[in-house]
Amino acid sequence: MDDATETPALPMIGVAAHRLGFGDTGDCGLTRDIPVEMPVSIEICGLAYAVMMATPADLEDYAVGFALAEALIEAPGEVERIDIHALESGVALRLWLPPERRELVFERVRNRVSESSCGLCGLENIEQVLRPLPPLTARIATDRAAISAALAALRDHQPLGRATGAVHAAAFCSPAGAIRLAREDVGRHNALDKLIGALARAGIDPATGFILLSARCSYELVEKTVRAGCPMLVTISAPTSLAVERAKAAGLTLVALARSDSALLLSGPSASIADSIV
Repeated sequence: MDDATETPALPMIGVAAHRLGFGDTGDCGLTRDIPVEMPVSIEICGLAYAVMMATPADLEDYAVGFALAEALIEAPGEVERIDIHALESGVALRLWLPPERRELVFERVRNRVSESSCGLCGLENIEQVLRPLPPLTARIATDRAAISAALAALRDHQPLGRATGAVHAAAFCSPAGAIRLAREDVGRHNALDKLIGALARAGIDPATGFILLSARCSYELVEKTVRAGCPMLVTISAPTSLAVERAKAAGLTLVALARSDSALLLSGPSASIADSIV
């Protein structure tokens, strides 16, 4: 008897990208695998509890772990049933708990209490999460040399990062790549919020430059950048599938995996560009 089981496909997709070479590194077109990110609507005992952004794999484990982390159950055996339903733009994850646990769920939903860290607990359905973004109309004249210059200068604007190695940075850069403002935080979302707030308080229009982040590019960072009115986002790490999708829909120029020798253009101008980007 053959006990071998088929290895499940990894939750990732290939996206077309254009590598921008810095210095002696040449340009090329390529396909980059990126992880799938999508909204997962969590319903418990028939009530909408939260919408979380997640990779759609091992969802039964996620359901049990979420219930344990939220202190809705004390042991996995208390989950009576887990239903998983594919939706047009996400997944509905439905958990059913025993009667003695349902009152706690009802109380949590009434009070909108959640201690989870990377969710959207105030949003009850996927449509709210994926509501349309305002289209970007701002454009800047910048190039790959500006990205390279900003990357080289970023460390000088990270005093807490240099001291601890444990925080993210968000920087606002001029079209020439000069860093005008930078903010740090243990959370990448917080660092970007701080930067947007600093720009507003300083009277600097985000439409006049680009944002550089020392972080993985999740969809929330794309949306924050778009809502701020900034036309271009550069991230040091890779994006998720939803980040690329939302960037393209809003007209945001997205450059990811920015390194000293190259970066990937995933959304924005034609891949036939030479030096000018936006």
